[in-house]
Amino acid sequence: MLGVGATVTLAVWNDSEWVVGGTAGAGGDPGTPGVGTSTFEVQQNTSSPFVADEWTDEETNPGGSLVFTAGALTLTPGDSIYAPVSLSTTDGSVAAPSVRLSGAVDATNIPTEDADGLLADALQLRVVVATGARDAAPATCSDASFGLGATFVVGSATTTAALDTAGATVDALAADSGNQLNYCFEISLPGDAPDTLQGRTVAPAWQFVSSSELI
Repeated sequence: MLGVGATVTLAVWNDSEWVVGGTAGAGGDPGTPGVGTSTFEVQQNTSSPFVADEWTDEETNPGGSLVFTAGALTLTPGDSIYAPVSLSTTDGSVAAPSVRLSGAVDATNIPTEDADGLLADALQLRVVVATGARDAAPATCSDASFGLGATFVVGSATTTAALDTAGATVDALAADSGNQLNYCFEISLPGDAPDTLQGRTVAPAWQFVSSSELI
């Protein structure tokens, strides 16, 4: 007898499953991404008197302009001038657990008259900060801001520091425009300033470094 070969084809069933990094499987709308990044944005307000809707982004030197009290360009020995700035996160931003004030540097593209930096070296700085509600007018930035109960970022109630002194790190800006930090700057010309400082000008610029993590 001749043997007859037989070929047998076995059928199989196949199935596959996909998953997506989206929110449809968690009760979200189909097609909605499930992975993304947070938003982190801090703004400043240098208006004086304070105006609630004047928040701006000024992320490069020289930045927003501080509004000093009268006599900023006509200092005489013993004079002090004051200027406020407020910081806040924007709506939708995560919080800023810490904010650090960097030491002053020369403002970009602002011409000054201070050969050898003598006036910049002579000027003294103090900075205080207080936390307030978003868009609430802070206390007037003045000599009264620098009493014993104040939170000092630069200097103290009894001491001043060089103009380019970096400030202490403070906390914290709440998320979603939840509060604001109200800074008050004091610049003073010592009473023993020499006559060689007459007729000079400076344009110091400060940077606030904020982070969504502690720094």
